[in-house]
Amino acid sequence: MDGTAGERDTSGARGYVPIADHGLIGDLRSVALVGTDGTIDWYCCPAFDAPSVFAAILDVRRGGCFELAAAAPARTKQFYFPDTNVLITRFFTEDGVGEVQDFMPIVGESAAEGRHRLIRRVLCVRGSLPFRARVAPRFGYGTRPHTVRLTGDVAVFDSEDLSLALTATVPLEGDGPDVRAEFKLVEGETAVFALDRVGGDVTPSRCASTEAEEQFGATVRYWRHWLSSSRYRGRWREMVHRSALTLKLLTYAPTGAIVAAPTTSLPEEIGGERNWDYRYVWVRDAAFCVYALLRLGFTEEAEAFMGFVSRHISPGDGSPSGPLQIMYGIDGRTDLPERELGHLEGHRGSAPVRVGNAAADQLQLDIYGALIDSIYLYDKWAEPISSEQWDHVTALVDWVCAHWDQPDEGIWETRGGRRTFLYSRLMCWVAIERAVRMANRRGLPADLPRWQASRDAVYRRIMSRGWSATRRAFVQHEDGDVLDASVLMMPLSKFMAPTDPKWLSTLDRLTEDLVSDSLVYRYDPQASPDGLRGDEGTFSICSFWYVEALTRAGRLDEARLAFEKMLTYANHLGLYAEEIGHTGEQRGNFPQAFTHLALISAAFNLDRALG
Repeated sequence: MDGTAGERDTSGARGYVPIADHGLIGDLRSVALVGTDGTIDWYCCPAFDAPSVFAAILDVRRGGCFELAAAAPARTKQFYFPDTNVLITRFFTEDGVGEVQDFMPIVGESAAEGRHRLIRRVLCVRGSLPFRARVAPRFGYGTRPHTVRLTGDVAVFDSEDLSLALTATVPLEGDGPDVRAEFKLVEGETAVFALDRVGGDVTPSRCASTEAEEQFGATVRYWRHWLSSSRYRGRWREMVHRSALTLKLLTYAPTGAIVAAPTTSLPEEIGGERNWDYRYVWVRDAAFCVYALLRLGFTEEAEAFMGFVSRHISPGDGSPSGPLQIMYGIDGRTDLPERELGHLEGHRGSAPVRVGNAAADQLQLDIYGALIDSIYLYDKWAEPISSEQWDHVTALVDWVCAHWDQPDEGIWETRGGRRTFLYSRLMCWVAIERAVRMANRRGLPADLPRWQASRDAVYRRIMSRGWSATRRAFVQHEDGDVLDASVLMMPLSKFMAPTDPKWLSTLDRLTEDLVSDSLVYRYDPQASPDGLRGDEGTFSICSFWYVEALTRAGRLDEARLAFEKMLTYANHLGLYAEEIGHTGEQRGNFPQAFTHLALISAAFNLDRALG
């Protein structure tokens, strides 16, 4: 939330900063997480999935960081420059007030792809203030040694695979593998630090105060111009637009990819093993992002993702899950081997730290519904799909018609064996139903008798074997009685009427078993073992699905209260991780596309229902 700030006392030794005590900046290629104490705790260069340069959020001693703060006891507050992804951290001391403006200039598609710049402008706005800086890169997730070449106000950090140049408008001092600076500013004075990727054709270029000011202005204009395309004028505009700006930061401009989150291994439970690498393109997550952005009027991101789909997610690639793999690298690669980084202790000791993701080899049938629904909406709201794209759709639907009744790992990527999950069947129904709609609306060639027969067979199977007469509810998997929040998508996907008696009964059972103060658990891992140890928090996408299900059922007072409560769980900037813990803390990778896209959808539909 642009006008709301998080407070922090910067005195004392630095330990782990909570996940939620961070803001996000980025350049549509990578991001940095900036703590409320002014320290960059996470940064991968030159791309989302590149090895980290700063990873103190995963290991405060070995991960590396970029500290920049007042060199005096200070309270801090953090906010976004309105309607942008430019982050400002303010320091309040007895002698003055200062601020650090953090941003990453957006490089145009025609500009040199190798240029990556992170700028930190320091200003004294009242009185006088001493500052200190320490730049401590630890390349390759802290495994690659580096050298430092220091010449006046330029320091070049050289590792085997990556070189970064730090330029500053204040003197720099070497400190072993690190660089430090101490300086004092009086009211109206400014200092600038710029971190650039160098090597090849890119050489260090000093970032003077005037250049930094120009790039600050250009970055502000870029984000405000982008946000001006939003058609949302309803309640909760600030939160919706912050979510949209966050989703935009998770897009990879060179390919149109959309990552699920920009971090890896932030724990779902402190000390637990549920730590995963989310810096990849989940077909499901990215397709849902397309829906949310299209709903607000942003078509360019949808068009770019459709280009990614056409280039990299084409039928018949021979992967074990049939035509589609469930996730891809941001460059379209399919090989994402999972390994553990044993030298990093994990956030607050939550090992293991993982890179890569073995779930890439899972069978998740629901992704076909998410993808084809996004193509259907793009065709309807943005631009008609091409004949080649339709050929891809028909191949996918033909495959779904032949394989929809297989057991799979499901949306939650359980590692406890395949089951006949209701949600997977539901989204297979969506895949076929949306394709039938497209074919009928545009007169496109299709095997409609087969598609309609399969669609109807899926529907009957869900209604007969997904319903538990004992629980009076639709359940997680066939012939069971475990509840699962993923069934909240039944009315949202238009599978059944939101006021159907069977659905209203299901909604009541979910409220009794899985809802806690508007927060929704995915399922009970004790009742439905998922192959992993430990517990997890409530899952925020499910909480926003719950709001939308209440909205569509006409229970608007409950929906609005649940939504307003969910907004109180956001961090000081309006950002959400994947889950929320028992005391309201953010858990899991941060920020999470799933949560923000669901917020947009819930806000849009609740606002419309309220009139």
